[in-house]
Amino acid sequence: MLDINALPDDVESLKRLLIEHHSASQAKDIRLREQRQQIEHLRFLLAKLQRARFGQSSEQLEGAGQLPLTFQEIKAALLEAERHRAAEKIKTAQSPKGQPVRRKQLPEHFERVPNVIEPKECACPDCGAALKDLGKDEAEVLEVKTVTFTVTRHTRPKKRCVKCATIVQAPAPSRPIPKSFAGASLLALVLTWKHGFHLPLYRQCQIFAHAGLKVSRTTLMQWVAASSLLLGPLVAALGKYVLSASNINADDTPFRVLAPGTGRTRRGHIWTYVRDGTAWGSTDPPAVWYRYSPSWHGKYPQRHLATFKGKLQVDAYAGFEPLFVPSKPGEPARVEEISCMAHARRHFFELYEALKSPLAKEGVDRIDVLYDIEETIRGRSPQERRAARQEYAVPLLNEMHTWMIESLSQIDAKSDLAGAFNYSLNRWETLCRYTEDGKLEIDNLIAERSIRGMGIGRRNYLFFGSDSGGERAAIIYSLVESCKLNHIDPQSYLQYVLERIADHPINRIEELLPWNVADKLKQPEQVTKALAAA
Repeated sequence: MLDINALPDDVESLKRLLIEHHSASQAKDIRLREQRQQIEHLRFLLAKLQRARFGQSSEQLEGAGQLPLTFQEIKAALLEAERHRAAEKIKTAQSPKGQPVRRKQLPEHFERVPNVIEPKECACPDCGAALKDLGKDEAEVLEVKTVTFTVTRHTRPKKRCVKCATIVQAPAPSRPIPKSFAGASLLALVLTWKHGFHLPLYRQCQIFAHAGLKVSRTTLMQWVAASSLLLGPLVAALGKYVLSASNINADDTPFRVLAPGTGRTRRGHIWTYVRDGTAWGSTDPPAVWYRYSPSWHGKYPQRHLATFKGKLQVDAYAGFEPLFVPSKPGEPARVEEISCMAHARRHFFELYEALKSPLAKEGVDRIDVLYDIEETIRGRSPQERRAARQEYAVPLLNEMHTWMIESLSQIDAKSDLAGAFNYSLNRWETLCRYTEDGKLEIDNLIAERSIRGMGIGRRNYLFFGSDSGGERAAIIYSLVESCKLNHIDPQSYLQYVLERIADHPINRIEELLPWNVADKLKQPEQVTKALAAA
C-alpha cells in the first residue's frame, strides 16, 4: 500500500513508485474482472442445472406470442369481451332447459355386448292389462378386460394308405421361435410393452401373473432376444431405405449399460437416423433407424453412414466432422453438413433464462422470427418453401449476422454470451444452408423427437444388461417408432410380421416394412386417427 507520508523526494523514485502502483492496480482490476466472469459463469451453470432438474422442458419465453397492447387496443379488447359475454347470456337464455348432454360416441370397432334389461312386470301394474312394445332407451358403458390368454392347440391327424401303408400328415405350422410356446401375438405384446410403452420385463411378469401365467423374466428376455434376431434383416432393409434419402437427420442419446464383473454401469449410445419429408408434402413414408454403440466414439456414426450420400442435419458433435471432408481436393464432400438453428437458439435462451441478458433476449427474438416463417410454409412444396425463405428469411439472417459481429465486439471475449455468439458464427454457413433447399428443415428437432420416448424407457428400466441388449433394443425401437411415424399400431404390425417372417424369402424382406403391409393389417380408421393425434 502506498504511504503518502513516506514519498521519496527525487523524481525518478517517484516515477518508479507510481509505475509499480499502477501495475499493481491493473493486476487487481484483472483479478476482479476474472472473478466477476467466474461468478457470472457459475450463476449461469447453476441456473442451467436448476432448470434441467426442476424447470419446464419448453424453451418458449414467458409471454411469447403476446405483443404489448396500446390503450386503444386494450379498450377494444374489453369491448369485444363484453359483447361476447352478452351474446353468451342471450344464447343461454334462448336454449331449452333440460336438454340432454350429447356424449362422445365410443369407437364403432369396439365389440358390443348386448344386455337387454326387461321390466319385472309382465302385466300393467295399474290395471293388469297386457304390455306391448313402445320403444327403448339405450346407453353404453365402456368396460375393459385384463390380459386374457388363449391356447391354440394344433392337432395334426395321421392317415395311412389302406393299400401301401403310406403315412400322410400335414406339416407342422412354423413358429416365430422354434420349440417355444410363445405365439406371435404374445411376442408382439411383450415387444410393444417394453419398447413402445417402456414397461420393464419384470413388470410384465407381474401383469401376466395376475392373469394366471407364471413366466420368469429370463424367459421374456429370451423371447426378446430371439425376436430381435428374427427381425434383424428387416431392420437392415429399413436402414437401407432411410439412407437412400437425399437428406436425413441424425442425433444420439446415452444409455447406461451394465459392465460385467464390476457391479457398475458404463455409458453406451443409441444413434438415430430419420427420414421424414412430411413437412414438405413428401409421399415417401417416414422412417427412423436406430443403431447402438458401446461408446460415443465418432467411428460409429461414420460406419453407420458409410453408404450415405446427401445432406445430413446434425448438432455440433465432432464425430460427424470426417463425413464432411472431401475425399479428394477440389471435389465436393460425399455428405453435406446442415446445422441446427434450435441449438443456436438454445444457447441464447439458456443465458436469458439464467442472467436475463438483453442481448441474449434479442438473439432469441431474432431466431423466433425465422421460426414464424417456417410455420407459415409448413406443408408447402419444396419450391414454395425455398422461394419464401429466400425472400423473407435470407435478409433477416444477413441482418442477424451483422448484429452478431457488432455485438461480439462489444462484450468480453471469454464470457458465456460470447460463447453463444461464437457457436452461431463458427457454423454460420451451415446454419443458413436450409434456405437453399426446400426439403430441409430449419433445425434438427425431427431427430430429437425420435429419441424423446427413449428417455422414458431409460428412467423405467434404468440400463441395458449388455451391449447385445442395446443392439436388440435398437432393432425393436426402429420398427416400433417407424410404425408410430406412419400411424400404424406397432403391436398389430409386429404380430403380422412375426407370423410370416420365418417363412418369408430373405431377398424380398422389404415387403414386410410397415408401410408395405399397412393395408393388410385392416386397421380401423379410429385407431389411425388416434395414433396420428398422439
